[in-house]
Order: sequence, then structure tokens, then C-alpha cells
Amino acid sequence: MADVGEPPAGAEILRASSVATVAVAVSSVVAMGLPRAGGMAHAVLGGALFMAGTVAMGWAFALGVGRSRAEAVDTAGLFLLVGPVAPPEVRRRFRVHLAVQTAAVVAAAAVRPFTVVAFGILAPMFALGLMGLWGARHGAFPPRPEHPVARRAGDDGRECSDG
Repeated sequence: MADVGEPPAGAEILRASSVATVAVAVSSVVAMGLPRAGGMAHAVLGGALFMAGTVAMGWAFALGVGRSRAEAVDTAGLFLLVGPVAPPEVRRRFRVHLAVQTAAVVAAAAVRPFTVVAFGILAPMFALGLMGLWGARHGAFPPRPEHPVARRAGDDGRECSDG
């Protein structure tokens, strides 16, 4: 557990999510007001964040698969931080980032439909990818329960005949 004043585990991931959220919100407002000047930048930002979020999600999946050998990693816990996987403050911050990014880009696309501004709706994939990356790297999953293997007496793993 982190001491008071100590940053939470994965603070760099939270910081990246915060920076992206501010960038998406500002870009959305600019794109709504100035679609010619800000629309293309908003679309490029949305595409770049989508690609980075996709990479982060793939990385999170690979890390989660590795951890699943010893821990009971579930998809909802890994990618959405559901349950006791993350401290409430971390979970709340990621969910706020996702909500703000989604609201900002949907509003911009609604105000400027059928323009490049609508490509901004790709941006929230970054928040999802970072949530998954945080869960994969810092999430607290319970130990994997042991599954007894049904063995017959004398079974040493070799083929045997029942005859």
C-alpha cells in the first residue's frame, strides 16, 4: 500500500491518461468551433490515440495472459478494473478519463457530423488501453485456484492400454 503523499502504482500510466484527456477535450472544443483549422488536428489526434490505445490493449492482453498462469485474471478486472483489482481512486480516475474523452468526442462529432471531426471518436480507445495496461501491470488478482487433475492409480503421464 502506498504511503500518504506517495504516487499510486502506475502513476506514469495515469499521467498519460490525464494528458490525453485534456488534449482530447481541448481538441474537441477547437474542432467544434473551428472545423477547418482544428478538424484535421482533432482527427489526427483521434487516430494516433486509437493506434496507441490498440497497442496498449494488446500489450495488456499479453501481460494478462502471462499473469493468468499463477493468478485468476479475468477480462473485466483486467481491462475495466472491475472488483478489487485497483484502488478506488485509480479506478475512479480512469473511468472519469474515459467518460470525459467519450463525451468530448461524441459532442464534437454531433456538432460537426460528416466532417473529419467525426474521426475523433476513435480517441477513447487510448483510455481503454491504458486501463488495461494498468490492470495488467499493477492490478491485484487473487491466486489461481488449483485444479486437481483426475489421475488413475499408477498414471505417470504415459499412454496406457485399458486391456
